[in-house]
Amino acid sequence: MRALPAGLPITCRSLPGIAMMGAGRRWVLTDVGLAIVLGVLATVVVLGIWFEPVDVPVNLIFLPLVLGILFLSSRVLTWFAGYILLMLVAGGVVQDDLSPRIATALGAMAAIALLVIVMSLRRGQLGVGPLRGQSMLVDLRDRILAQGEIPVLPEEWLVESALSSAGGSPFAGDFVVVTAADRGRRIELVVVDVSGKGEAAGTRALQLSGAMGGLVAALPPYRFLPAANDYLLQRSWEEGFATAVHVSVDLTTGAFELRSAGHPPALQREAGSGRWKPLRPEGPVLGIVDDAEFDCHHGRLAPGDSLLLYTDGMVEEPRRDIDLGIDHMMGEAESLLRGSWDGLARRLVGAVGSPGDDRAMLVVHRRP
Repeated sequence: MRALPAGLPITCRSLPGIAMMGAGRRWVLTDVGLAIVLGVLATVVVLGIWFEPVDVPVNLIFLPLVLGILFLSSRVLTWFAGYILLMLVAGGVVQDDLSPRIATALGAMAAIALLVIVMSLRRGQLGVGPLRGQSMLVDLRDRILAQGEIPVLPEEWLVESALSSAGGSPFAGDFVVVTAADRGRRIELVVVDVSGKGEAAGTRALQLSGAMGGLVAALPPYRFLPAANDYLLQRSWEEGFATAVHVSVDLTTGAFELRSAGHPPALQREAGSGRWKPLRPEGPVLGIVDDAEFDCHHGRLAPGDSLLLYTDGMVEEPRRDIDLGIDHMMGEAESLLRGSWDGLARRLVGAVGSPGDDRAMLVVHRRP
């Protein structure tokens, strides 16, 4: 057999809507292919109504439309719903006896098909079907949560985080970023509160969490908040501000650097005295002013000491001063300790703050 010249392109023809992948010839049904299959199914149903009107119910035409709503992209679904609308008209025409009950059912299904066309046109910018769109949102939400996953730490260190969104929504404007640095000798911790709450702030939190995760891992501690501020200024969001607190902890010595951007004060508990004290380094809210400067608080966590980083949803309530909320949270933290720091972040989020606001808590404890 004569060999093909090197570099000659090889093409393969396939049926519309069907793609062949890999050397093993794995066939994959595309959106167009699935629409063709479902369209054939709707046509078969209409033919069944024509030949066997007693045995084939007219509402069976609706089954392909339901499957199309679930699996087809918006671009294909618009034309497919139009075809189903024609099949519904054909189903009514081929009826020997179009009773009022069947006419009502056909009219209801036609109205739903028209609604699907309108909604798919409005959703056309996304370009994917509902199930794919939902899976994408779930994946993005999981990526936010993954930013706050705690890396493996030395045994003497305990770091825990907990999140709760307004109204129980899976998307929130509060998030946590945790990453190891200097080959595991240091840990970077960031708690962020994006303007707004719940799903309204969730899209901005999705974008900002990815950016902050990259910045905090790539930059030295003193450059992180200025870089995050510049990033927000470049976005030009209508509600383009956020508060944040950032702490960099040396896991060998316990020394830490704490910087805040308009965020509620971090709380340090010294094991020797058993008292909490607020740490209030000054810094403006992110995304408001150019060339912002952020003060640094230098401290140390001795064995038995702890830090609490949180968002304002933990301490703010209508008609109550924020300092009273902080005092209340410190009292709850003492009562919830029960001789163990394990699970304190989750217990505090469940016991303190407003359920109508996003809440985030990060606990850093150096075991004695």
